[in-house]
Amino acid sequence: MPKIKTHRGAAKRLKKTASGKFMFKKTFASHLLTGKQSKRMRKLTKSAVVEATKEVASLRRLLPYI
Repeated sequence: MPKIKTHRGAAKRLKKTASGKFMFKKTFASHLLTGKQSKRMRKLTKSAVVEATKEVASLRRLLPYI
């Protein structure tokens, strides 16, 4: 049985925590920032956890060795 290839796009965007959860960077924080409130920008700087069970199952298939 051959090895499964890692999905490189997903590997660049997601990190796996020690407990096995997937973390990602929030969107809308790269440009056109002057119109966004400071509170909103603070919230966008934090990483978030992928919550949905269906999404986690598909991410495990995309990232088998990470």
